[in-house]
Amino acid sequence: MPGEFQGKIVVVTGGSRGIGRSIAAAFAREGAQTVIASHSDANLASAAKTIAQSGATPVTVAADLRTLEGVQKLFEAVKAKFNKCDILVNSAGATRAGNFVDLPDDAWMDGYSLKLFGCVRACRLFWPMLKVANGHVVNIGGGAARSPGADFTIGASVNAAMGNFSKGLSQLGKRDGVNVNVIHPGATETERFEELIAQRSKASGKTSDELRKEATVKDGLRRLGKPEDIAELTLFLCSEKGRHIQGTAIAVDGGSTIGYY
Repeated sequence: MPGEFQGKIVVVTGGSRGIGRSIAAAFAREGAQTVIASHSDANLASAAKTIAQSGATPVTVAADLRTLEGVQKLFEAVKAKFNKCDILVNSAGATRAGNFVDLPDDAWMDGYSLKLFGCVRACRLFWPMLKVANGHVVNIGGGAARSPGADFTIGASVNAAMGNFSKGLSQLGKRDGVNVNVIHPGATETERFEELIAQRSKASGKTSDELRKEATVKDGLRRLGKPEDIAELTLFLCSEKGRHIQGTAIAVDGGSTIGYY
């Protein structure tokens, strides 16, 4: 893939931390111009410094991606500066863990607003540009889509919905020349993982250390995932070598998803 992404415009939602930041850095390393979006100016500024060590300094857009207005702000920024988008990576999402009966309506609405509806809106707005570019969409879901747990009902259902939406969108992608795929990360060492561990600790009464150990031991994993694991697959899916992969959801979880589905 050397030079393949030179000059490409890559938009990454949730690009200020964790998996999204790693994906943006990987594309920058390969010569792409990245655009990262998040609600936090401070996190965006920090991420921009990190990504700039790999390649071009990213364009940053601070926006509330839970709202239509926020996603429109991102789209308008990209349109005004580049008037093109070759690759869209939807990595924004921060659904809460916890006991089902303790999770209020607003937690559910917040989870769906950011991860699912933010993804849907971004895909809809950027689709004409992606169609012109014969581009790619990669949506970052999560292993809970296939292996739901009682303490992560919001995240599991949102990730499953994102996967189903992506499969449907890939049918349009076949007609329009846009590849649409999903990556389902397992437990991955990010700031988000630490937040979930804290939430699950509160819900279960187990210590954070116990839960970290369980995250590997119960599934026989050699290690937790790293953001770079997801970033490298994203690069491949958006390359010409990956062009025949369409409408597929791929787990990057060390084998923790044991079912065929």
